[in-house]
Amino acid sequence: MKKRLISMFLVLILGTALIAENRSFQPGKIWYDTTGNPINAHAGGFLFHEDTYYWFGQIMIPGSRGSDAWVGVSCYSSTDLYHWEYKGVAFQVDDHAAHPVTRGCKIERPKVIYNEKTKKFVMWWHHDINGQGHKNAMTGIAMSDKVEGPYEFVRIFRPLPGFYPFNISEEMKNRPVPDMAKNFSFTGGSLPAEADSLLIFKRDLHTGQMARDMTLFVDDDGKAYHIYSSEENATLHIAELSDDYLGYTGRYARAFPGRFMEAPAIFKKDGNYYIIASGCTGWAPNAARSAVANHLFGPWEELGNPCQGNEAETTFNSQGTFVLPVQGKKNAFIFVADRWNPSCPNDARYVWLPVEFKENKLMLRWKDEWDLNEFE
Repeated sequence: MKKRLISMFLVLILGTALIAENRSFQPGKIWYDTTGNPINAHAGGFLFHEDTYYWFGQIMIPGSRGSDAWVGVSCYSSTDLYHWEYKGVAFQVDDHAAHPVTRGCKIERPKVIYNEKTKKFVMWWHHDINGQGHKNAMTGIAMSDKVEGPYEFVRIFRPLPGFYPFNISEEMKNRPVPDMAKNFSFTGGSLPAEADSLLIFKRDLHTGQMARDMTLFVDDDGKAYHIYSSEENATLHIAELSDDYLGYTGRYARAFPGRFMEAPAIFKKDGNYYIIASGCTGWAPNAARSAVANHLFGPWEELGNPCQGNEAETTFNSQGTFVLPVQGKKNAFIFVADRWNPSCPNDARYVWLPVEFKENKLMLRWKDEWDLNEFE
């Protein structure tokens, strides 16, 4: 027994030393936090605040429903992007069955932004009620005085009831919603007719728009935006948030109608806005898409699949969740993705790759191992 304890202690010491020495990214490998546990922050988002990076993500567990929210949203911190310290559960699910965020609900793609005016940290996520699959297509909000939390639940809801997207014609507003749109059963990656002809945004005008895969983006002027898959996943919506980041101004646009783009990740470089997204194929990986615009509301020009090389058609067997700007380095961005494992959701691996630029286009190339010197 004594020898076993000594052996375990030596393994722990050696593992901690290896973690401390790590100064590189190894896409697809198990990534350990500073205490030697695998990082559990899936489909996450990042916030840089007071010289520290914070990583928020879904806590997943083993089992067929391990991707549902049984614990909540985790938070990790880092000053160098290589080593991540576990800060705890930032937002915890509720034990009461009647609560909207009860255990077993869906809390997906959580993102946190900081409001300079209110001095509050605001978390948004895609929400579905426990046991109801993805049919609710709602949005959730929580808020905290501290970056690591705890975040207090604010509300869940459907976005923008009563508001039309500003970039549609009067003819579309006046056209009746076809019966097939009213009775359509969601399949995840197709519609029975062309997206603009179905007028799903008009169908959902009074209940609020559907909102699934999502991200948040704060522009240079402090204006924040909620970008989410809507209209039965067929079309992205880009919605301007209110000054407190807890709601909307009512101004929003439809983007990429009928293209079925989910997992949106948006960033800004040299005055242009870029998006990397995926198609809608469930857990199965697919070819990434990219696009550029000189205004966040568009018009957007599609640039094709940014991935190059082996497994480019599956985004290197992953799906994006965020594009992370590297502080202190000009035009340095990291594409952050998840390599899903539906049979064991908590074993999903992280794929981080440097974003490269060729003229106005994006490039992602596989690297077994790399470090921040890539941006020098």
